[in-house]
Amino acid sequence: MQGKIIKGIAGFYYVYTTEGIVECKAKGIFRKEQIKPLVGDLVSIELTDKEKLLGNIVDILPRKNQLIRPAAANIDQALVIFAIVKPDPNYNLLDRFLINMEQQKLPCIICFNKKDIASEEEKAELVAAYGGCGYEVLFVSGKQNDGIEEIKSRLRGKTTVVAGPSGVGKSTIINALCPQAQMETGEISRKIERGKHTTRHAELFAVLEDTYICDTPGFTSLSLFDMEKEDLQGFYPEFAEYEKNCKFGGCSHISEPVCGVKEALNEGKISRVRYENYVMLYEELKGRKKY
Repeated sequence: MQGKIIKGIAGFYYVYTTEGIVECKAKGIFRKEQIKPLVGDLVSIELTDKEKLLGNIVDILPRKNQLIRPAAANIDQALVIFAIVKPDPNYNLLDRFLINMEQQKLPCIICFNKKDIASEEEKAELVAAYGGCGYEVLFVSGKQNDGIEEIKSRLRGKTTVVAGPSGVGKSTIINALCPQAQMETGEISRKIERGKHTTRHAELFAVLEDTYICDTPGFTSLSLFDMEKEDLQGFYPEFAEYEKNCKFGGCSHISEPVCGVKEALNEGKISRVRYENYVMLYEELKGRKKY
């Protein structure tokens, strides 16, 4: 039997199959070969108890990709969720998310929640900052179920990692996308019967046929993967068309004179929010100690 790992906790793996969710242990060969099954893995399993839906993972099918954070496999894209207001978006954290996902070669969709309590000016500012640099920007209200079908259409046929900080309504949106998420969580909890686990792990939920979302713990901070400060500007695609106007090759777009990017910034062609984040992250990378 084949299935997809939707949760892994304390050495047990919960595999979504046509028969239901099967609680599995991984065969010793994986430990011996230092292979760790991941959420999102497609696996072959053998049932040890058909009635109780217990089994063993006997094979992990080849992975399309493997993410470091969150630890997951076979992910197609990222849906990054922030609130427009309450809390106000932390643009620096949002840029870190986008860079983190792009470093892992994942296309990103940005979803801003709580549009029912936001002004048109607030929405326009976000479109200018993030729509202007090539990202698809969606506005939704999870509470009012407004925009949920639009998100579903972007998820269809894919496995999407959903990321975002705490308090932005991520759970509300996930529950609206797949009401059965609570049921699946409950089913696994009944199987575990080992009390509540406060440690959060990546977890997959089936939204539609061949369509999954991978929920991840709320992040409050996010460090960039190993990156040289000179590589950072490559994650700000809106800079590219103005770099030809820089006087110096390898311009950092911060302190050099005659800089095309700074000229575009002063002319309002580049978002000041994005540029200020770039400077902050550049200084962070510059000050990072190398061991």
